[in-house]
Amino acid sequence: MCRLLGVSTTGFYDYLVRRQRPADPERLELLSWVKQLAKASDFAYGSRRISGGLRALGYPVGRDMAKGLMKEASVWVRYKKRYKVTTQSGHAKPVFKNLLNREFDVAAPDRVYASDITYIWTREGWLYLNVVIDLFSRKVVGWSIGTRLSSSLVCDALKMAIWRRRPLPGLIHHSDRGVQYASHAFRRLLKAHGMLGSMSRKGDCWDNAVVESFFGSMKSERVSWKHYQTREAARNDIVDYIVMFYNNQRLHSYLGYKSPDQYESEALWANVA
Repeated sequence: MCRLLGVSTTGFYDYLVRRQRPADPERLELLSWVKQLAKASDFAYGSRRISGGLRALGYPVGRDMAKGLMKEASVWVRYKKRYKVTTQSGHAKPVFKNLLNREFDVAAPDRVYASDITYIWTREGWLYLNVVIDLFSRKVVGWSIGTRLSSSLVCDALKMAIWRRRPLPGLIHHSDRGVQYASHAFRRLLKAHGMLGSMSRKGDCWDNAVVESFFGSMKSERVSWKHYQTREAARNDIVDYIVMFYNNQRLHSYLGYKSPDQYESEALWANVA
């Protein structure tokens, strides 16, 4: 039987011994948490985030052990796909200097925002998503979804961030060199609120790596596995991902495996104390 199935006899006898052992309550509890973490992430977490989530729950589990637990719990993971670039940087409008210069570690909220645009396909046609992310907590603080790549797309997202956060003058807003960010309407919006514009170097996606990472996560964890029949269905699902999952639940390794909302809440209480 072992030869037919292609397994070693030693492994088979080890399996028989394990079956005869009484169930380990702690391991059963770990397996239960692994399944819950996987399901909560819509099966987007790999072993690194599963182990981080278990450590946050008080279990000293490394990545290798997490891999074993995931296999034992029959947990599968979605993998990322490649995407095309949509930035329209071939324009004659003025651009801002790169004030951010890849300094993605920010010590306080509402000091530096980063923004970019991506696309989502539906059966009714394309949708374009613009997000504004606070680099302190990696929280999406503003977004806009539309059918056209216009300056209003980026203006509306920033207006939402301003309305929700009330940032003080001097905030740096970083983006790529897309024509929407170089538009007169967007530059006027920055000036009206005392914000400093910053733009990536031409053709260098690493200068805006945090937002690129968000889009990669959103597509691999949600969008790529959906077949949106309507634009409205896509809008609702994207907003649900941002508000209910990404900001509220998703574990970020940069934040010590906390969600952006949790990270900001703990930072606020620490400052009060």
